[in-house]
Amino acid sequence: MDFARPQLFPIQNMSSHDVVLIHPPVVKPAEPPAGVAQLKSALHAHHLSCAVIDANVEGQLYLLRAVQRAERPRVRMALRNRDKNLTAIRSLRAYQSFDDYKRCVLELRTLLAEAGRPEAAIGFTDFKQEEMLPVRSRDLRRAAAEPERNPFYAYFQAELLPRIDALSPRVIGLSLIYLSQALTAFALIGLLRRALPNATLMLGGGLVTSWMSQPGWSNPFASLIDEMIPGRGEVKLVESFGLSPDKAIHFAPDYDDVDWQSYFSPLRILPYSTSYGCYWRKCTFCPECAEGNRFDPAPHVQVFADLRALNAHRPGLIHFLDNALSPALLRKIATHGLPAPWYGYARFTEIFLQRDFCRALRESGCVMLQLGLESGSEEVLAKMRKGIALDRASLILRNLKRAGIAVYLYLLFGTPWETLPQARQTLQFVLDHADNIDYLNPALFNMPRFSQASQEHTTRSFYEGDLSLYHDFDHPLGWRRIDVRRFLQQEFLLQPEIRKIILSSPPSFTSSHAPFFAPHFEKICCHSL
Repeated sequence: MDFARPQLFPIQNMSSHDVVLIHPPVVKPAEPPAGVAQLKSALHAHHLSCAVIDANVEGQLYLLRAVQRAERPRVRMALRNRDKNLTAIRSLRAYQSFDDYKRCVLELRTLLAEAGRPEAAIGFTDFKQEEMLPVRSRDLRRAAAEPERNPFYAYFQAELLPRIDALSPRVIGLSLIYLSQALTAFALIGLLRRALPNATLMLGGGLVTSWMSQPGWSNPFASLIDEMIPGRGEVKLVESFGLSPDKAIHFAPDYDDVDWQSYFSPLRILPYSTSYGCYWRKCTFCPECAEGNRFDPAPHVQVFADLRALNAHRPGLIHFLDNALSPALLRKIATHGLPAPWYGYARFTEIFLQRDFCRALRESGCVMLQLGLESGSEEVLAKMRKGIALDRASLILRNLKRAGIAVYLYLLFGTPWETLPQARQTLQFVLDHADNIDYLNPALFNMPRFSQASQEHTTRSFYEGDLSLYHDFDHPLGWRRIDVRRFLQQEFLLQPEIRKIILSSPPSFTSSHAPFFAPHFEKICCHSL
């Protein structure tokens, strides 16, 4: 189905709330979306007003409340406990017992899945709709042509469209970050094309950037979307209105209109990014390198000024969104402290070799660090160009544990440089350091389609999908994907010490809620408040 495309309008025709920015389902509803909040800030800085709608949390709440009856016992139990669980997941008391918390999340997830039946399988972090795939452009176009098949259609019709219509926007922008949002985002796009044919539709976000960074990109959505915006969305969006923003400016997110009470967290989680890209940019498999994204940090003075200003929202937890917090910034944080507990990604860098620094970092409010070790093999790490020495990683884990900073460790199995013996070295490293690892994410390696490593191996598609960002490959050392899965299921995950760590991760919400279970969170939280 083709849709008529309106012409882009001149900037002088803008009026109040002419821009509506939408964050579509489905992603974890633990915190407000930073991307659209940053876009809003950029627009306001250039005297362009807008409204932000988090359709993700609104849509999930709508579906949870839409379930009125159930046949299966598990669903009936979840339905009876719905209101109690929605209250509990927003209360610190429920996080004092991991078993109670887990039961609360699983019952809410059961109810959300029931709301999607029979058309789709919905979770807090995933969305699958029958035979449709979000990596096939024809399926996304079909989702736009048949929006009534999407389980969120009732929410769109009853609540979202009337709100958008009341704002009379000339521009509607959707932020597409994850594949779990794609099918629903395009269903909404199709509906908007019908209901508001004169609005200009724009699509941006991390997933769009990855699509458009592929060599030979040809837009398959020209009849649906007026403009697709890659890269730094705030710059491109302002430029699309004929203005010339200063590309060096770092716009702090604008959360002034956020309904904090709607999110599934016991305290307000404030997401904030201090930089674009990654300061390391050397990892062989890194999509940042393949997409040509440069590292662009905000001045440290501005970071602290932003966080002081954002403290007016009374956050209970600051979530740094950076690919990795730079050592220079971490030193500043350790020296000056932050107004609330915080967590984020970091690398195994030398600064963590200093016990006093780790203690100072915890005193600054750090409750958890997400660290990508990837492998317990020195040889594999060298070929991945991770810049990690295992003896130092070992000492860093011990230092963070002593300081009281929780560690969320990430592993990657099945890389082209790994064999079964080397995977067992990773297994042994984890076993040797199990007491110093609070959470663990063992993942199966997917080859980025346009990475440097991809050019060096024979590859094939996982499935037919012209928008797929990853593909399968012939392992040069003969360790097939099926063998990697067998190792993980029959060896790695069966180790009692590892299984205990895996089971300690909050279901569905994982790293978003993990800080609330960190050993020193309550102490730091009370000190900050």
